[in-house]
Amino acid sequence: QVQLVESGGGLVQTGGSLRLSCAASGRTFINLVMGWFRQAPGQEREFVAAIRWSGSITMYGDSVKGRFTISRDNAKNTVYLQMNNLKPEDTAVYYCAAGRLLYVENEWSKYTYWGQGTQVTVSS
Repeated sequence: QVQLVESGGGLVQTGGSLRLSCAASGRTFINLVMGWFRQAPGQEREFVAAIRWSGSITMYGDSVKGRFTISRDNAKNTVYLQMNNLKPEDTAVYYCAAGRLLYVENEWSKYTYWGQGTQVTVSS
């Protein structure tokens, strides 16, 4: 079992920045891939970024490339999502997810564990 708790959401103006955190706890993080997804009202869940718990492999959704950065701090068991140059279309509930995967994946169904979500609102 892996427990995930997100934090760091809020209201920001267009062009602003936010950093989301996802604190993970559990017995083992072997083969764990951590992902961020988002879902706006009436829309499907969208892949944002993912990173392996060990190593440096990352993946980003096309809509956030060059603006968002995913990173992790193994000592703190925490994954971060630094979001810069935010746009109104980034408004959504952001979810942290984890799965014991061989590869970094962008499909939400591949992830087993999910946090409760944190709201990000970007005003125009």
